Amino acid sequence: MRITRREGLGGLAALGLSAALPAGATTPARTLSNPKASREARAVYRYLWSVYGKRTLTGQQESSWTPRGPRAELDFLRKTTGKLPAILGLDYIDPKDNANVNARAIRWWRDEGGLPSICWHWGAPDKGTGYENSKQPFDVKAALTAGTPQHAAMMRDMAQIGDLLTELRDARVPVLWRPFHEFTGTWFWWGQWGAEGFKALWRTMYRYFVDDRKLTNLIWVLGYADVPDVAYYPGRDMVDIAGADTYVDHHGNLSAMFAGVKAIVGDSVPICLHENGPIPDPAGLGPQADWLWFLTWHTRWLEDGVQNTAATLNAAYNSERYVTKDELPKFA
Repeated sequence: MRITRREGLGGLAALGLSAALPAGATTPARTLSNPKASREARAVYRYLWSVYGKRTLTGQQESSWTPRGPRAELDFLRKTTGKLPAILGLDYIDPKDNANVNARAIRWWRDEGGLPSICWHWGAPDKGTGYENSKQPFDVKAALTAGTPQHAAMMRDMAQIGDLLTELRDARVPVLWRPFHEFTGTWFWWGQWGAEGFKALWRTMYRYFVDDRKLTNLIWVLGYADVPDVAYYPGRDMVDIAGADTYVDHHGNLSAMFAGVKAIVGDSVPICLHENGPIPDPAGLGPQADWLWFLTWHTRWLEDGVQNTAATLNAAYNSERYVTKDELPKFA
């Protein structure tokens, strides 16, 4: 049974946490939410807008813990399709590997010409790191109150990730930054406190990373689960790309989910399929499902021959609709 904390957040206003801005935002369209964004981040964002509604970027999440090493998915795709994805998904999931995550992000951007996306399976700050701890309960209301042990633990963890992202900023690596993914579900601790709790977490991280840590290299990706909800939207002034994800047993275009996100953000930001199992059939994409990118999950979701067969992978990676790494422009 999942433990949820969707009640008892009426006191957030007393903590100085205001409501989210309306979806029709003050930030001008097609510019990043951070007015001081780096040259590289702005170049990537301009490119993403230039292809949005016309083409869809390919993406692949890596696995870093198997004996085959973190390039297993990339090697599989190259062998199967002759291509590599435009976006490489990485994860700050294991502190022992985080320095290597940064090294792989730098290599992917600087040496290989791809776009790095990073998520964070954030273990409950008072429990520990790793995937299983990301599903443990955590008192978000206490964490949003300065002076509490939960607040200290939360800010300690954010500072550690801020250090990693600072290294990437100093290396001039732009990051498709996807924190708190699937926040409208209740399986991770950040989704267990309802809309107001989530928005307060998002704003706290945004202000800390952008205002305090001066992380100008981040493109902020808001990743709903499969049922988007406007109540969770932090506002255009803190969101650059919105998306949703689901794991299904078909290659349909997921148009209903796309429409759900678009009903919230309209045309103010591009919309991505921030995680997937089966890759949508490119022939089904268009105005009703103009996904900016897809990002296939690692290991069996790519390689088991059921989620995605060799034939479907070949069709996707060699289609006119999907952008592979070799088609990306030079950003620097």
